[in-house]
Amino acid sequence: HISDIATEVAGYADVAKQIIDLAVFGAAQNRSYRRLADFTDAIGNRVSGSHNLEMAIKYMYNAMTQDGLDVHLEPVKIPHWVRGKESAEMIAPRAKSLAILGLGSSVGTPPEGIEAEVLVVQSFEELKRRASEAMGRIVVFNQPFVSYGETVAYRAYGASEAAKEGALATLIRSITPFSINSPHTGWQDYQAGVKRIPSACITVEDAELMWRMAQRGQKIVVRLTMGAKTLPDADSFNTVVEITGWQHPEQVVLLSGHLDSWDVGQGAMDDGGGAMISWEALSLIKDLGLRPRRTLRTVLWTAEEQGGVGAQQYYNLHKVNMSNFDLVMESDLGTFTPVALQFTGSDAARKVMAEVVKLLFPINTTKLEAHGEGTDISPWMQAGVPGASLHVADNRYFWFHHSEGDTMTVQDPQAMNLCSALWAVVAYVVADLQDMLPR
Repeated sequence: HISDIATEVAGYADVAKQIIDLAVFGAAQNRSYRRLADFTDAIGNRVSGSHNLEMAIKYMYNAMTQDGLDVHLEPVKIPHWVRGKESAEMIAPRAKSLAILGLGSSVGTPPEGIEAEVLVVQSFEELKRRASEAMGRIVVFNQPFVSYGETVAYRAYGASEAAKEGALATLIRSITPFSINSPHTGWQDYQAGVKRIPSACITVEDAELMWRMAQRGQKIVVRLTMGAKTLPDADSFNTVVEITGWQHPEQVVLLSGHLDSWDVGQGAMDDGGGAMISWEALSLIKDLGLRPRRTLRTVLWTAEEQGGVGAQQYYNLHKVNMSNFDLVMESDLGTFTPVALQFTGSDAARKVMAEVVKLLFPINTTKLEAHGEGTDISPWMQAGVPGASLHVADNRYFWFHHSEGDTMTVQDPQAMNLCSALWAVVAYVVADLQDMLPR
């Protein structure tokens, strides 16, 4: 049977090359990059619940409609956290202003701020060991960066862990391997039944500075002021655009990226690029006059940064049709030079996908890796729907992630052309095969 599949997929070599030529060398060259620049320059960052996010959704609805695609909006409720004015300074052993970014969902300080002595620790274990020193202090975490997946636990749980020991606030070393005194924000999770204390990220440099001072036995005092607050949930939308399948319109190959971002930088990399290539894939297919057997559906998720909020509501609404979802795809790890396609699914489905990526020979990305990932598609994958994500040369992704550095300057038009081509070829071919991917 696999030889039949190999033959069927190999039959798409010409159409795959047409898509690649259009995206990389043809009339659509650099189009996804230009679209991203126009969008992020016009709107800027777009945090959940903000007016900017509303404008971003309107912008994309209009732009994709003008592109001749079939667009609609699906309403959802999303968190509305507001940063407010914030600042931090070291008072002793010397005066120094500290660059900070409050963490999503954090409470604010009293208006006059919190001034307290600092306890610097390098791990949760050290915090437990020195619990008696944490009472009434501001806990500074100076944990080393191991990997995002591992180290992000400090950003997520640092406040509650410190609050359990009586801390007044937490300042957490930004989750990044590289810093030019740049703080990085992100969501944090308060544990139920634990006092909610203010939490912000500081720079790698300042975390290490305070660690060295503490090692010398110097008394460190910091004043922290945060105007953060959480407002009632806001109305928003997932933005959905489709090319309807000619034979099985009810069956769907879903491509996606998220439209919201943090309230710093431009959200160009996280996840403007992923949103744009998911639109671009449909544009390329439309421009070539192609129409697959199944429906190609691009979803631009809302409130991903707050924990995949828009995507979870989409899943709850559409899971009744689970058997008709063929493949779910998400790009949320940057649109730098593509390296491979990551895939989660049955062994039989993996064999099909291994044939599909061979069609990407002209752009040298024929590798299929394990573990498709993405906050927004994870509910589908956990339910057994095949999932795919884009693996790019992402060694600099976390340099800019959730910081003022996430701007158009980190994007490259040629890399985006390649990502768009890969995305379009995979989506189109899977949507046009005789059979759905085996579960």
